[in-house]
Amino acid sequence: MAFNKKIDPFLKINNDTGFGTNASNYGGRFINRDGTFNLRKEGMPFLKRFSIYHSMLTLPRWKFITLILAFYFVINLAFTALYLLIGVDQLQGVIATSNWGKFKEAYFFSTETFTTVGYGRVNPVGDAANFVASIEAMSGFLSFALATGLMFGRFARPRAYLVFSDHALVSPFKTATALMFRFASYKDKHTLTDVEIRVNIGLQVQKDDGSGAEYRYYDLALERTKVESLPMNWTVVHPIDDKSPLQGFTYEDMQVADVEIYVLIRGFDDVYSNLVQQRTSYTYHEIKYNQKFIPMYRESDNGNTTVLELHKVNEYEEI
Repeated sequence: MAFNKKIDPFLKINNDTGFGTNASNYGGRFINRDGTFNLRKEGMPFLKRFSIYHSMLTLPRWKFITLILAFYFVINLAFTALYLLIGVDQLQGVIATSNWGKFKEAYFFSTETFTTVGYGRVNPVGDAANFVASIEAMSGFLSFALATGLMFGRFARPRAYLVFSDHALVSPFKTATALMFRFASYKDKHTLTDVEIRVNIGLQVQKDDGSGAEYRYYDLALERTKVESLPMNWTVVHPIDDKSPLQGFTYEDMQVADVEIYVLIRGFDDVYSNLVQQRTSYTYHEIKYNQKFIPMYRESDNGNTTVLELHKVNEYEEI
């Protein structure tokens, strides 16, 4: 069921969000909390859609490390299988007599060849073993070159390093109410400058002709859209007044309208000397009414420093 309350017809609709209006074809949120788009693409071969480089740069750190280690072990196991298939007798210096011992010696010879360490006790003597070892040595230095490039790309990729509150709040503001959320830069000695923010809202409403539902998008007017620097947290405030599409909304109204708030932040990073940006969103069930944020900074014990308590970014209390 679409939201059918009257929204001010004079409010300007934002048609530049990149999202469509056909409500019947969408499921779930548009933007995930981590800023990625909640979208799956189909209709073309997977290998044509898939980018190894992009995926390796954006993998979580633990997955990236696990994948590198898994690749190292698997490729050495593959070359070990080739040496065993050729015959251990083509590897000079093998002293093991059991099958398990021969496997271990072939495996560690493979790791030494792959990393171009070459301790020297075991070495290939047959043509087939020499050929496989030459291919493995080439694979090794190419793999390490690729891994080094990926690691550099991950370290050098500009990021905003922002942490957002888990919830947006509808709180008293001046003589009315306002929608609020907050964020902060969480890296030490990492401050963004010329920070700009843009917030949009998407909601499902009844079409004017009553033929069905559609999504409409509006820019949310903010108390402040830019700050010169971001050393502390920033509480973003959208006053809910006559110029707001949320005027008169209850939580139930937001639920019926399938409300989602889209956030885009851009700023200049002095470390990378580059522009960085970060996205996130809040759906209706991540919006809390009659709550207010608890201050997340305090004076240090010696009174000489302001302390930003990042663990409090999600803390709020009932009014």
